[in-house]
Amino acid sequence: MNHILAKLSPGECPKLLHRVVDGVCGREPPRFADYSDTWSLVEWMELLDSISSLFRVAVGKNMPDKEVLAVLADVGSGCGETVLTVLRARREEIRQALVERTNNVSSSTLQDFDWQIKLALSSDKISCLQTPLINLSLDVKENGALKAVSFEMNREELQTLISSLEAANKVDNSWGFLAVFLGLIHLMVVLQLK
Repeated sequence: MNHILAKLSPGECPKLLHRVVDGVCGREPPRFADYSDTWSLVEWMELLDSISSLFRVAVGKNMPDKEVLAVLADVGSGCGETVLTVLRARREEIRQALVERTNNVSSSTLQDFDWQIKLALSSDKISCLQTPLINLSLDVKENGALKAVSFEMNREELQTLISSLEAANKVDNSWGFLAVFLGLIHLMVVLQLK
């Protein structure tokens, strides 16, 4: 990247870098047609990839200025300082874009939940049942749309779900809040039915 970026005039460098950041942030990136006199298509693709990666890595790893300048040592002090200036000015915007991109990896997220306990007193087969049931309603955001998911579980099914979530928590700690939540519900069910 370093020798390729040096082909650009110092006045055009900030403009290109800001447009690259625009592309990283999901807006319109710079177009090859605007720079076809300066670089070949292969050089252009290499340059865009290198600068975009530099911005993403520098913000993602929270690299200090000295480390960024070390990466840009071959560019020359003028362009290296310009890259650093653009990075400082738009760091928060790049960070937000990276967070949003990471959040969009998972297509479903839990937005809200509600639960209630019911006591089934009888059924069509048994006249005296007295079985506690829990209704768990989840509001899940999936691909931008809110979707309601409801479960009705008896005590054994609830315990199986809690055990499954605890096992998943051992593999991936991000599930812990849901296992704790369901554990508390189970405790409430037991306490309310005694």
